[in-house]
Amino acid sequence: MASSVLIIDDSVSVREQIIRTLESFSLFTRYYEAEDGLEGFKKLLSSSVDIILCDLEMPRIDGFKFLSMLKARPDLQDIPVIILTGMNDRERKIKGLEQGASDYITKPFDHEELVARVKVHLKIKKLQDELKRSNELLLELSNTDHLTGLFNRRYMMEALDKEVQRSIRKGGNLSLILLDIDHFKQVNDNFGHLQGDAVLQKVALQLQSELRGYDCAARYGGEEFVAILPDSTLKEAVFVADRIRLAVQVTKFSEPLSKLSLTVSLGVACFSPERSPTVDRFIKQADDALYLAKANGRNRVEFLEPENAPAVATSQKKATEQE
Repeated sequence: MASSVLIIDDSVSVREQIIRTLESFSLFTRYYEAEDGLEGFKKLLSSSVDIILCDLEMPRIDGFKFLSMLKARPDLQDIPVIILTGMNDRERKIKGLEQGASDYITKPFDHEELVARVKVHLKIKKLQDELKRSNELLLELSNTDHLTGLFNRRYMMEALDKEVQRSIRKGGNLSLILLDIDHFKQVNDNFGHLQGDAVLQKVALQLQSELRGYDCAARYGGEEFVAILPDSTLKEAVFVADRIRLAVQVTKFSEPLSKLSLTVSLGVACFSPERSPTVDRFIKQADDALYLAKANGRNRVEFLEPENAPAVATSQKKATEQE
């Protein structure tokens, strides 16, 4: 069933009795012990625990203080806690439940009752963990482009809006790269859409590999991709964009694409509240730079200087094919 339990009690004999009872039913593979709430909390921070049995009367940090410490840690709040109380401690039982305990066992406890209550809460936790994993998977699927594995356009727009607001609030740098695969229609026409999908996946992989862990790579639509680069100046983003361009240019494909020579064009923009005060204007700035890259021969990186200034090419390499 579950794999680990933490038993917090200042009595060595009580801890040993609980362990012997649980071992006789083979409920756990690991048993952790602590003599008070402080030691128990330290064990939680260093070990994965499925359920906690905790006494209320303990030196240094008692059970109530321990429960309040758990409530302050969202990553530990889902661990069920069964409190151990005296037979007539009605008010203390209620207080423990109000502070987050899942259940209680009265001391001296009945062995079969202890095992039954532990089994019930392990089953509940298992169901909660499965529901949590399902919800996380659904969230991931809703944010992910199914073909490339990158973030999708909806997530990208939300992430870009957050980064724009952060840049406005804190005054930090923020850059955007818009990438388009050159002559992608010819790939689909000559090799079919399945091979076209393989090309998209390869480009997505190359894009992701050239970014930092906190950058955001997304499929914008069709054969277009976006990279959001927080804390990056225009010069730094242009350097990254050209690195992506070169990585794609040397990409090798297996049959039937072994002779395919693939290139991409990229437009780069750096956020400015004066020039691009909205997300849409910011994207248009990068899109205008991308348009210039394609108009000026493809297989190149371009960016736009401040408003009304001419565009500047940052790559001397031009595509061999022209439209």
